[in-house]
Amino acid sequence: MNITPQVYSEMSKRAEPKSKAAVNISCAFAVGGGICVIGQLIRSVFEYAGFSTENAGIWTSVILVALSAFFTGLGWYERLAKHAGAGTLVPITGFSNAVSSSAVEAQSEGLVLGVGTKIFNIAGPVILYGCTAAFLYGIIYYIVSLF
Repeated sequence: MNITPQVYSEMSKRAEPKSKAAVNISCAFAVGGGICVIGQLIRSVFEYAGFSTENAGIWTSVILVALSAFFTGLGWYERLAKHAGAGTLVPITGFSNAVSSSAVEAQSEGLVLGVGTKIFNIAGPVILYGCTAAFLYGIIYYIVSLF
């Protein structure tokens, strides 16, 4: 059977599942927005308690990261991510989940050779390329600000 690229393309279009993009995007938006609303509520409570704006933001980040790690350990974050997709990945909680899930999966191999070596499997590249990009953007900003 001779299959041309056009025939193959048509066959693959018929075989692929139909996308529910509108539902997926809406759910991701709602969940990601909900996480941000929770973060804003936590920050507002700290500001109301007398913390400076900077300190309230720091403590909000710490609490969101800790909650995400806790919920990852319980398996709740993964269940939420199945439905929310990118909505759980974009906020700071997604980074915490990436680190925590690697640690949870590797705990059976021990603390040193399991958790210690595999905790940054997913988050490591994010840290590396994030720092590299920040460095390069800083250099570009410095050069542009000279003129």
